Amino acid sequence: QLQASGGGLVQPGGSLRISCVASGHTGGFYHMAWFRQAPGKEREFVSTISASPVTRYYADSVKGRFTISRDNAKNTVYLQMNSLKPEDTAVYYCAVRSGRIITSYVSRAGVYDYWGQGTQVTVSS
Repeated sequence: QLQASGGGLVQPGGSLRISCVASGHTGGFYHMAWFRQAPGKEREFVSTISASPVTRYYADSVKGRFTISRDNAKNTVYLQMNSLKPEDTAVYYCAVRSGRIITSYVSRAGVYDYWGQGTQVTVSS
């Protein structure tokens, strides 16, 4: 089970940190990711982080503004979002995968085993 939290309403240029806790699973998850879906649009990749070695990937649209991190002891993944724009408005979903996959696949939604329920992020003045 994945539980996302931390979403809300923020003004353009503001910051927000969302988190997602994975529970009910023995052992960790090698890949932990964030996707988002805006109204009327398809779900899109935002960022992913892998374990040992820790490797991070970002969509071009958020590179330099968002930072993904993880706490393996807590089975939690975070997304720090800075310099938020109205186009960042979406429902943000966390996703995890137990097994390791090649880098070129980490942005594909279909490779993730479990998904959270989503948390709404609204960027508006």
